[in-house]
Parts: sequence; C-alpha cells; structure tokens
Amino acid sequence: MACACGAPVAPPLDRHAAATTGTHRVWDEEWVAVRCAACGRRNQWPRPELGCPCGTALRIPVRGAPALVHPSPEAVCPAPRHAFQPMAIRTARDAAMTVALYLRWLGYRDIRRADQRPPSGIGLAARGVLAQVDPTVRPASPRDVECLWLTAMTESVDCVCFSLSGYADDARARADALGILLLVLGLTSTPRPVNDPAHTLHTTGA
Repeated sequence: MACACGAPVAPPLDRHAAATTGTHRVWDEEWVAVRCAACGRRNQWPRPELGCPCGTALRIPVRGAPALVHPSPEAVCPAPRHAFQPMAIRTARDAAMTVALYLRWLGYRDIRRADQRPPSGIGLAARGVLAQVDPTVRPASPRDVECLWLTAMTESVDCVCFSLSGYADDARARADALGILLLVLGLTSTPRPVNDPAHTLHTTGA
C-alpha cells in the first residue's frame, strides 16, 4: 500500500493476538485507520486477511483497529480530552497563535509557518495538515478556500480554514465540494466547526 505522498504504509500488526475467522462481514469492520509515518496523513485501508486453502478467511489482528466485537457495558471508556483553553484575540498574531494552540490540542505536532504564504491571511502547517487563518473583517470567499485547497493538494495534506468573520455562502458550498474543513474564530476565541468534516476533527482529534 502507498500513501498519497508516495511513501509505503502498512497496518501495525498485533503479534500478541490470535487471528480470527471472518464468517460474518460488516462493512465498518473491513477497514482500519493507518497513519503514514512520512507525512502524518491518516487514511482508511482494507483490513489484512489471509486466505486458507480450505476457503476460510483469517482476519489478521491490527493494533489500534476497531474491535471486532462490541465492548461489554463494564468496559472502561478512554478519558475525554480536556477542554480547549482559548486566548483573547486582539490582533492577527493572536488569531494565528490561537489556531496554533488549537491544532496542538487536536493532536498535531511540529506546528510552524507554512512554506508558501497564502494570498490572504496567515498560513500554518504541521505534519499532514495545512491551515489558513483569515483575521480580516470580511467573510472568506470561494477564492480563499480554493487557493488553500490547491496548495494542500500540491503537498498531499489535509486543509483547514479558520476565519474570524465566517464564510460567504458560495465559499461554504465550494469548501464542502472540495472537502475543506471550515472553522470560525468566534467571540469566545474558541474555534467553532461550521461543516461536517470540521465537526468530526473537533470531536475525534487528529
């Protein structure tokens, strides 16, 4: 298997667990999330299997993959992440710093200024993601989100847009079509998701 960046990827096998027979298939259980060690991008890949000459399919256990059985009610849930602690936004630098803190809260590391400066706003980058911070008083336009998407495509990373003043209707429609994550830096200075991909990232983290 190969990532979009070209680096080979492989699911981390669990050598301490036994293989199971795949007698009943469920679509959600046929995929595992694998993160690329080169660029940090996370994608879904088919769960590894081994075919026996007798016709039985053996599911090979993978570390970090979703469980093949439903957990019991007594199972302990992982501790929730602590709430994001925003900072007051008074300047464009404050907005960029808030976004950098938010990306770190989501789980991104090595956050830095983007190599390519966006046509407007401030560009930030981390492993597997490119973010644009628009601190202006006008709603972001379709051109703003399209330029971010084009830059992210050349680097094979996800893209996230943060706006202080929201998004024009046609910009939101264009972002949804391109799969761009949209968030607003509201009055509380806490980034607020405004489309489904952004809600998912905010809930699950990077």
